Amino acid sequence: MGHSTIKKSNDFDGIKQLTEVTRANGHRLDGILPLGEPPMPGPQPTDDDVSFDLESGLSAVRSLRSKIPSDAHSARNLGTEREGNAVLIDADGTLVTIGYLITEATDIVIDGPDGREIPAQVVGYDHRTGFGLVRTVEPLDLPPLALATDVGDILPDDKMIISASGGIPSAVLGSVVDRREFAGSWEYLLESAIFTAPLHPRWSGGALIDPRSGSLVGIGSLFVQDPGGNSSESQGNMFVPIDLLPPIYQELVDTGRAQTKAKPWLGMQTTEAIGHLVVSGLHDGGPADKADIQVGDIIEEIETQSIESLPDMYRKIWAVGGAGADVSISVVRGSRQIDVIIRSGDRHDFLKVPRRH
Repeated sequence: MGHSTIKKSNDFDGIKQLTEVTRANGHRLDGILPLGEPPMPGPQPTDDDVSFDLESGLSAVRSLRSKIPSDAHSARNLGTEREGNAVLIDADGTLVTIGYLITEATDIVIDGPDGREIPAQVVGYDHRTGFGLVRTVEPLDLPPLALATDVGDILPDDKMIISASGGIPSAVLGSVVDRREFAGSWEYLLESAIFTAPLHPRWSGGALIDPRSGSLVGIGSLFVQDPGGNSSESQGNMFVPIDLLPPIYQELVDTGRAQTKAKPWLGMQTTEAIGHLVVSGLHDGGPADKADIQVGDIIEEIETQSIESLPDMYRKIWAVGGAGADVSISVVRGSRQIDVIIRSGDRHDFLKVPRRH
């Protein structure tokens, strides 16, 4: 996402194409990647590149598959069958993954060390960070990865292992190319996301591992173009820093969600494009949908204040108060400017949350 000032004009050429976006919540968008899975890039890590038992460490990265009811709110954007990775972080079978793989999931399986599919259950999901926790119904009998405690010290040019399930053939010796703010279209903001290269083709829920300590640094979230933020044509991934997990871990285990005050949620996907902030999707029956916000609307103001960028928009919305607060929004629709009051909600209340065991 850019940080330039949003232009205010009546030149809306190109806006219409944004209304066709149907997958903008973390899965790959149609047309971004070539048909079929790209080949695994090199180089693969070797024992000489690390200071820990490489094969043992990578064994903590497991494949995850989930099924979601067709009437779930996330089914339209994310589908009813999802596949990615999860990383074992304790001996009891608790794994951390990226939340969109398990949001509203009723059936989850993790591949065990003997090739069996082991059922797992959702422990918790935190939409602020994007982390999800699952636990297998029986221990995996594999060594877990420790969580890195010095993620703030991870800087561009640091070597990292980027790994999906499958051991060394599914791992890449890559590097961090940037640490910067990231704003997602789905009302999501990270202060210091980790951007890596080269592109790992199976990034979802994958592990970013420090080759010096063998500790888990981040969880794979997105494919990104220009991961270095320097207008290059390179491709890479965005990882959620793992140091965001410990402060909410016990709350996720105890209650299934973080217990911090819920931020106002509008149920509105917003894309920064051609100098404007454009509504690119709506959560059916969500607050913005009920307020008659429409796909293609151009957002001009929040609470009578002009908007500089997508992160700026989120901060102005969240400054209004907690979930349930009224948010004043001004949009341009065609040649008209329309002022709307949206009664915000708690995002968690709009999900079909599986029964916790």
